Amino acid sequence: MSLKPSVANPPPDLKHPVPTPNGRARGAGHVIFDANDDASSGSNNNSNSVPGDDKHSSSLITVLIAVGANLIIAIAKTVAAFMTGSASMIAEAAHSWADTGNGTLLIVAEKKAVKPADKSHPLGYGKESYVWSMIAAFGVFMAGSIVSIYTGITEWNAAESETNYTIGFIVLAVAFVLEGASLLQAYRQSKKHGKALNISAIDYVVDTSNATLRGVFFEDLAAVVGLVIAAAAMGMHAYTGQPFWDALGSIIVGLLLGVVAIFLISRNRDFLVGYKVTDKIHHYILAELLDHPDIDSVSYLHLEWVGPTKIFMVAAVDIVGNQPENSIAHKFEDIENQFRANPLFQEAILTLSIPNAETLSLEDQ
Repeated sequence: MSLKPSVANPPPDLKHPVPTPNGRARGAGHVIFDANDDASSGSNNNSNSVPGDDKHSSSLITVLIAVGANLIIAIAKTVAAFMTGSASMIAEAAHSWADTGNGTLLIVAEKKAVKPADKSHPLGYGKESYVWSMIAAFGVFMAGSIVSIYTGITEWNAAESETNYTIGFIVLAVAFVLEGASLLQAYRQSKKHGKALNISAIDYVVDTSNATLRGVFFEDLAAVVGLVIAAAAMGMHAYTGQPFWDALGSIIVGLLLGVVAIFLISRNRDFLVGYKVTDKIHHYILAELLDHPDIDSVSYLHLEWVGPTKIFMVAAVDIVGNQPENSIAHKFEDIENQFRANPLFQEAILTLSIPNAETLSLEDQ
């Protein structure tokens, strides 16, 4: 099976399958790496570069950029918060320290998700990414949102004091540049993959199975928006002399972080409990099954994300012609291995359709 494009604009992961010279037993799970394999790549055992490798490496670069930027910003904001006493700056410092810790957790997620399958985890460790990303999202809520809101409430009726906000505005401006650069990196990665699927960068990052990319993107987006809010709050405080503006800015930043955290927790929960692929990918894979010369029809197709860019496929098909059971079993294994050779698939299982089963068609998708 060539997995050649049979519909317009196929998903990029399916364009260049890797041939499989050696078949695997049915239900064996993802191939196990030996000492000479690059186990961190998360791909099948081959010497070729595959799209999955590029995605994991680009995601890791995105996270590393974000962590480095957040660490520098957190230190600068802490110094500025100490010098100005601004509630908004204290909230921003807490935000950046939380993002730094969360970025570290996302690196852990990226590394653990690419561990090869073994006997105890036949579908691999891809969902580790969602576990660690969810822990990171809880971190945003606990360390960022609660601290920011609490600081704003306690500083609401604070007495006015003479403060030079110049250092604060300088730090916010530098942080905006660094956070903006990190957000731009995440946006470019999202736009690149979204363009191949004919969807926007935002749509891609919301629906992507890549939890680390989604986490970095929305944390950076919240950071950029939060910086604007903090600058406006500090500016109103300096202009009016009323400290409640600063406190209000801290509370708004906290609420913003809470919304982002709840969204990220919800998306990671979706993927942990089992999340279907997009209609476009479902349509494409069904087209490839129907296009296979040995498959007459498909009556059932289950496609579920089991990790970043890793799909578990179960399909009920009818084989062309009347063939003996032994021949059908070999046909199934050949077709399964052809799908497993593509780095997008963690596992592919075929079963025989029941007699007179209602079949699936591309027109109905």
